[in-house]
Amino acid sequence: MPRLEKARRPMATLHRRTLLAAAPAGLLAACQKKVLVTVSTTPRIDQVGLGRAVAAIAARVAPAALGVGLINLESGEAFTFNAERGFPMQSVFKMLLGAGVLSEVDAGRVLLTERVYLLENQLSPQRSPIATAWPGRREYTVAELLAAAVTDSDNSAADVLMKRIGGPGALSAWLTVKHVSGIRVDRYEREIQPQVYGMPSFRPAWRTDAAFAAARSAVPPAARLAAMRAYMADPRDTATPRGMLTFLQMLDQGDLIAPASTRLLIQLMSQTARGGARIRAGLPKAALLAHKPGTSGVDQGLSSAHNDVGIFRLADRRAYAICVFLSGSTLAEAGRDAIIAQVTSAAVKAVG
Repeated sequence: MPRLEKARRPMATLHRRTLLAAAPAGLLAACQKKVLVTVSTTPRIDQVGLGRAVAAIAARVAPAALGVGLINLESGEAFTFNAERGFPMQSVFKMLLGAGVLSEVDAGRVLLTERVYLLENQLSPQRSPIATAWPGRREYTVAELLAAAVTDSDNSAADVLMKRIGGPGALSAWLTVKHVSGIRVDRYEREIQPQVYGMPSFRPAWRTDAAFAAARSAVPPAARLAAMRAYMADPRDTATPRGMLTFLQMLDQGDLIAPASTRLLIQLMSQTARGGARIRAGLPKAALLAHKPGTSGVDQGLSSAHNDVGIFRLADRRAYAICVFLSGSTLAEAGRDAIIAQVTSAAVKAVG
């Protein structure tokens, strides 16, 4: 079994092939060669107990839809609920984008040190500290944009990086080449966010929360509600729990990007401070976590998407990937967070 030392801040583990040792600054350490591990090193998932717990939670949140996936990264045993249903990802896709960007870095077609000068027409709606800071700051490296997108969920950073690697079609094609199915990336954030509410095409003047909210309010409430329901039923920019588990498992195994790039992406995921009341809240305190939450706006009490996905390692060094998707909930934010934490807590109980 690989060894994981306690870090200064939560971070995830690569799977049985990899050692994650904490560097002085709390970063991830180098990968190791493959080691042989048998399924008997970890207990099986209590499929029946977890199924009952998740079904009960799903019944409580109905008519909202709940999707869950859990996989033992050592044995490959998995549990899923609504496995093949596509759920809107929102910012969860930025983890996929990060992998796609780093794949281009591995190929030498993109440099992390490459500098990007942002024009006003490259800015996207909130959440985007980069848009808020413009024009006070206009220049960033690809590495800075990558960190902003993955760790801080910056929409402008995500859209600029997406265009840099060829657009959503290029990222989807890369996922197909990597044999990751059940996940779709179709649009830029500047396309998705206005379309959720039936708004016209995005314009840079809407880059602040207040301006975007004012433009959204110009759409009649009934039209906004219809647009949100259409968004939740749209197959574009969605992931199935099974597809997301595949991606997380392949990331853990080092089958998507080079070892150094894998370490960097996991590091960035481990540093996010967002969504701390979701998966993190359902884990034991000693567990390490690297994750990517995704959150839609709320309008007329309806949340289109409230998600969290990631890789965690328990104190005894067992590693798992988990994804929880919640779509169409009318709970307040704390209640939506609590649902994801409860699913995570049930998953931890089920793995013993």
